[in-house]
Amino acid sequence: MMSPRLIVLILSLLLGIQPITTDLYLPALPTMTAELDAPVALGQLTLGAMLLAFGASQLIWGPLSDRFGRRPVLLVGLSLYTLAALASTFADTMMQLVVWRAVQGAAMGASVMCARAIVRDLYTPEVAARVMSKGFSGLGVIACLSAPLGGLLTDAFGWRASLLMLAVFGALTLALLVLRFEETVREPNPRALQPTMLVKIWGHILSRHAFWSFALLAAATYGGLFTFLAASPFVLIEIHGVPRTAYGFWMASMSAAYLFGTFMCRRLLIRFGVRQTVAIGGLFSLAGGTSFGVLALAGVHGIWAIMVPQYLFMLGHGVHQPCGQSGAVAPFPYAAGAASALCGFLMMLAAFAMGLWLGAAMDGTPFPMTNGMWFWGVATAAVAWLLVWRTEEVRLPDEQRVQAPRETGADG
Repeated sequence: MMSPRLIVLILSLLLGIQPITTDLYLPALPTMTAELDAPVALGQLTLGAMLLAFGASQLIWGPLSDRFGRRPVLLVGLSLYTLAALASTFADTMMQLVVWRAVQGAAMGASVMCARAIVRDLYTPEVAARVMSKGFSGLGVIACLSAPLGGLLTDAFGWRASLLMLAVFGALTLALLVLRFEETVREPNPRALQPTMLVKIWGHILSRHAFWSFALLAAATYGGLFTFLAASPFVLIEIHGVPRTAYGFWMASMSAAYLFGTFMCRRLLIRFGVRQTVAIGGLFSLAGGTSFGVLALAGVHGIWAIMVPQYLFMLGHGVHQPCGQSGAVAPFPYAAGAASALCGFLMMLAAFAMGLWLGAAMDGTPFPMTNGMWFWGVATAAVAWLLVWRTEEVRLPDEQRVQAPRETGADG
């Protein structure tokens, strides 16, 4: 059996593949766009297309993992991810880069989707949020390192070096899984890929209040993170003149705030339970998003007027992501892959829609970013206080590894 520490390490790497795929190349995005002689909107499409493919692919990876298990899906997905990362490194045009980044995103969907499902395979719903928060703490460490490393690699070796590093990460994670990961699906569902069964499973998942509450929470807070990721390189580097390496360290400080939020999440869960923890996180989301909008309208556009609101938002993000992603999957122990896939798809759909809007709205001012953050801060708080609060409370007993029970769990 895999040890608890090994499980947390694997979860950290599988979840961390998403921020390293986005954050590591963000300091290189303006340079990449200029060197490949592409418009800003096309440069941002390297992020938007990747995330859309990432979200859509989970609808395929999820049922496949319910049918054949998590291990084969992870091995195929990470192999494809590594090859796509290598191909993107040597792209000659921005359109080639967009295509390979989309393939990379589709492959990445296997890792993140399986991470959410693995937690449900191994732990009861009451424990899943705490275990997921540990995995997200590992994600936070990876995110802290990604942006500074991307800035250093870009300054020293050019933007292609940052993309090559993604292939290295994918290969190392793949090697660990080949050597140490054990299958977590106890009873694969032989009917998971049948069209009628898929429709039935998806319909059941989408009919549950708990799924929508927690999936929309995860989608709304991720929409805010994506807004900052997509717009901040142009706002901070081009408008404020922040050097690429310094930008990477600003991003690391943002990730540190998120990491602190995941630690805070675990403490709050033990003391207050899921609903109150999410409600407290909503205060940070609302404060951060509103600060973005109010300061920008007041004409305060300095670096700290951007980063302090982002720190507040990321504290809430560190609470909402573990609770949202685990809560959306918890009621479905025998369809964890499908539930994880639908949750991930909704998250990436929100991000892609925001990316399209940003591509058209970026006008050389910070306002598209600050207004977008304001919107998502309010939306996240509204979901936390109006939807999640209506779900049935979950009590968190001592953490233990257990077999998934056959009942679907309460969702209010």
